[in-house]
Amino acid sequence: MDLIGKRIVSHDVYENPLIKRYASKPMAELWSEQRKHSTWRRLWVALAEAERELGIEISESQISDLRSAIDDIDFPLAAKYEKELRHDVMAHVHAYGDRCPSARGIIHLGATSCYVTDNTDLILIREALQLVQSRLVAVIDELAKFAAQYRELPCLGFTHLQPAQPTTVGKRATLWCYDLVLDLAEIEYRLAALKCRGVKGTTGTQASFMTLFNGDHAKIEELDRRVSAKMGFESAYAVTGQTYSRKVDAQVLDVLSGIAQSAHKAGTDLRILQSRKELEEPFEKQQIGSSAMAYKRNPMRSERMCSLARFAMNLPANLAQTVATQWLERTLDDSANRRLVLPQAFLAIDAVLILYRNIVDGLVVYPKVIEKHLAEELPFMATEEILMAGVQSGGDRQELHERIRVHSQAAAQQVKEFGRANDLLERLKTDTAFAAVDLGNALDARRFVGRAPEQVDTFIANVVEPIRQRYGSLGNQQSEQLRV
Repeated sequence: MDLIGKRIVSHDVYENPLIKRYASKPMAELWSEQRKHSTWRRLWVALAEAERELGIEISESQISDLRSAIDDIDFPLAAKYEKELRHDVMAHVHAYGDRCPSARGIIHLGATSCYVTDNTDLILIREALQLVQSRLVAVIDELAKFAAQYRELPCLGFTHLQPAQPTTVGKRATLWCYDLVLDLAEIEYRLAALKCRGVKGTTGTQASFMTLFNGDHAKIEELDRRVSAKMGFESAYAVTGQTYSRKVDAQVLDVLSGIAQSAHKAGTDLRILQSRKELEEPFEKQQIGSSAMAYKRNPMRSERMCSLARFAMNLPANLAQTVATQWLERTLDDSANRRLVLPQAFLAIDAVLILYRNIVDGLVVYPKVIEKHLAEELPFMATEEILMAGVQSGGDRQELHERIRVHSQAAAQQVKEFGRANDLLERLKTDTAFAAVDLGNALDARRFVGRAPEQVDTFIANVVEPIRQRYGSLGNQQSEQLRV
């Protein structure tokens, strides 16, 4: 067994790689048992405080005792109780009561288990979304810097993964960046829409609180508001069953899946471009690309990003089924499932965005290779402009089109069958039909990228700069080192 930090690691049992290898310490700690059960206790304190404020006989000293022990959790004792009681919430109620005997009788007063479990999940989801949000902003900022740096560098565009009209390296980066901007808008929306479950009782009817407050509806509604406010929410969901609607979970995972989709798309593009030796992800001095092929510089970070993204993209279907199978006011087959899916979705996206930032921060561009690839295809790209120039010089459009077609086919044959250079321009220069056309500037790639550089400038000014203004220093965070 090894001691890592304060954590004892056994090499004889399985450990989740999301924790051990990929995700950050802050995200792992957020979903820890300590954070979860401390939040349960914060919720019990908030409930007792609000009940006392609204006239229930609870003393300030009882609440003070509870408050002093929020983080002092005897986990072995709670585990002992759970083994006996087969109920995790009641196990922690008893453990809390043992720690605070003066308040034993008022812990969890009027509440159901989902008061602590569901409200805690919503609090953790909120914090996890905020952490993802900050990482997303940092990647957007880094991609925008990269786009600005290479706004004018022409490169071969691709449609259907076939050579197409040129673009620029910077413009291509804005496509990756804009996907993340759309994801950020979704996160902002979900954070704004997230509410507290509140204090709703066993089946969502607040029946227990009707007894506790002698049928005073106003006090019960105020209790719901006060507890929600104490936990940092502006409001609670209007109605619930025993649980808040699991549709909320599904909507959150859809947002995380969206980020995974964006990262996977960019990661795939980078892998293709690295194969063409146009771009290259960071490669450390002692890094080994292959155990057999020592020369290899594999895009392992982009591959890992795609791998983790694919994992996250497949989780929403699981929660969609959970939403669909919540019978009537609630069934417990969501519990074990959500314990797995919710934390792992956030851990995976946390790792994806750490990787994404790390890749972009150290991305290497090879302009000479880009120029070579562009030159191989540019004669074909120039034919439309040459055709228009020929017509302006008095030529017949259809006749010139046919001549270009014949010359293009012949040049392509030389390239494909014999591996020779593209000689289309030379062929056109010897054709008298194009004698009046100035072919000298035909292969200046900058003439074929349209408004790509200006689009980069506009995108950064109109889309990225407002994000930088809203989030301030988040974009200036140091890039987090990969753990492995």
